[in-house]
Amino acid sequence: MTIKLYANKSGAGVRRLGVASGVLGTCLVAATAFGVSASGIFDDADGPLPHRTDLTLQDRIRVAAVLEPPQAFDAAQPFEAMSGGAGTYTGAADSNAFSRFTQNITFEQQSDFHIGDSLFTKLWVSSPSSTQASDGLGPLFNARSCQSCHLKDGRGHPPVDMADSAISMFLRLSVPPRTEAEFAALESREMLRIPEPTYGGQFQDLAVPGLQAEGRMVIEYTEEEVVLGDGEVVSLRRPTYSVANLGFGPMDPEVMLSPRVAPPMIGLGLIEAIHPGDLLANADPDDSDGDGVSGRPSWVISDETGDLALGRFGWKATNPTVRQQSAGAFSGDIGISTPDASNAYGDCTDNQDACLAMASGVQPRLGETEAPDPVLDLVTFYASNLAVPMRRDVEHADVLRGKELFHDVGCAACHTPSFVTSRNAATEAHRFQLIWPYSDFLLHDMGEGLADNRPVGDASGREWKTPPLWGIGLTETVNGHTQFLHDGRARSLLEAVLWHGGEAQAARDSVVAMQTDDRNALIRFLESL
Repeated sequence: MTIKLYANKSGAGVRRLGVASGVLGTCLVAATAFGVSASGIFDDADGPLPHRTDLTLQDRIRVAAVLEPPQAFDAAQPFEAMSGGAGTYTGAADSNAFSRFTQNITFEQQSDFHIGDSLFTKLWVSSPSSTQASDGLGPLFNARSCQSCHLKDGRGHPPVDMADSAISMFLRLSVPPRTEAEFAALESREMLRIPEPTYGGQFQDLAVPGLQAEGRMVIEYTEEEVVLGDGEVVSLRRPTYSVANLGFGPMDPEVMLSPRVAPPMIGLGLIEAIHPGDLLANADPDDSDGDGVSGRPSWVISDETGDLALGRFGWKATNPTVRQQSAGAFSGDIGISTPDASNAYGDCTDNQDACLAMASGVQPRLGETEAPDPVLDLVTFYASNLAVPMRRDVEHADVLRGKELFHDVGCAACHTPSFVTSRNAATEAHRFQLIWPYSDFLLHDMGEGLADNRPVGDASGREWKTPPLWGIGLTETVNGHTQFLHDGRARSLLEAVLWHGGEAQAARDSVVAMQTDDRNALIRFLESL
C-alpha cells in the first residue's frame, strides 16, 4: 500500500513521499522525511534544524538559538510575554481576553474576522423555518451555535449538578471493531473509531421539536485525598460516566464513553503554522533517551487532500487543520452540514429512523449543504485568528521561581515552551512568529487515573494530546471557573497537576513532594501563562 504524506494545509515544509507497507511504522518514515532522526535528535550535518526547509541556514541558526532551553531564571527570556508572537493581544486581561483578533492581520482580514465571529455566534434553527439561512439545526444536537460550547471562546465545564446543562461538554461514543471491514477501516485510517451502532459517534442530549433527544449524560463523583509533602491534604474528585433516559433503545453493551469539555479557541492558526518537523523532533515513541517520556504523533487522513497528515487539534489530536476540526464540530455538535461534512443529518444513524424522517435545512437556492461556502471559510478564519493574550508578571520573582521548577521537575518535557512558526504558513500574520504554547502536541500516556479506555486513531485509551497552556491563567477571568483537564474534573491547577500519571508520574510526584513556597510558585507561574 502506498500513501502520500503531506505536512499540512499551510504547505509548511510540504513533502510528498511513498510509504510502503501501510500505516504501521509511518511515524518513523515520516520523521525521517522531515529530517528528524528516529530518536528525536537533530541531524546537524547541514546545520541546525535541517528539516526546516522553509528557512535559510542563517534563519535556522537564529531559530535554534532562540529555542534553546533557558539557562538562567533570574529574568524573563526575550519576547516571553508575547505568547502569540506579533499577533499577541496586549490589551486588558479581562473577560473578553480570548475574543480579540490576531493583532497583526490586515484591516480587510479584520472584517472577515468579524463576519466569522457573527457566524460563530449565530443561533441555528430547526427546519423548516422562515429564516431559511439559519435552517438545519440537528435534528440531534448538543448546541445551537459554536459560541454555546465555546463561551467567550474559552473553556467549557461539566454540569454543576443534575439541573445544569451539559452544553459545553459531551460524550464521545464508540465500540470495539468486530468485522474484517471495521478492522480494515481502522488500519487504513478511513475511520479512527467505530461509532456506537445506534447512537453514532457522539451523544446528543438535545433534539429539534418533535424528536426525542438521545438521552442525558450522568456524572457521579467520588472524592479521593492526596497528602502533599508539607502535610496539606488535597481532595480530588474522580468522575464516573453513564447515560440515562435513552431515546432510541439500549446502547451496545460494549460501548465506550469518553467525556470532552470544549477547549479554549485561542492561537489555533499559530498551532497550524508550526512546522511538522518541529513537532516530530520531540517524538520519542520508544523512549530511546530513557527519560520516561515518549510522545507519539497522531497521523490522520486530511479531508483536504485524502492523504495522511499530522493531527494537532482535539483532545486526542484527531484533526490536522482548523478547518477540518470546525467542519466536524458543525456536523457533530450542531447537526449542520458544510462542504467538508455534507451529511445534513449530522450524527443521526441508520438505526434512528425518527431522526432521518425529520426535515433538513438543505435548500436549492443555497446549494447542497446547510452552511455552504463561504460560511466554513469565514468561521475557520475566525477560529484561526483568535489572538493569544499577553502574559502577566513574567518578571515577578515568584513567577520566575515557578518557571525554574517547571523545567526542573520535567513539565517542559511535554509542555514544550516555544516554537518559531513556518515561513510558509497560509496566513501571513502567522508566519515566522516566536510563540509560546507550552505543548508538544503529541500523544502521551497519562496513566490509569485519566484513562478513558477508548482508543481513537493512534491514541490508546490512556493517551491524550498535550494541551497548550497559553491563556490557562485567565480561565476564571474569562469563563468564571477553574475547571481543567479533558472532562473538567480538576477544580484548580494544582488538582490538574495531581491527576497527571503515566509518563508524567515522576513530574507529578516531584510536585507532591514540594514544600509550600515552591508549590505556590509553580502555580503562580502557570497562572501567568
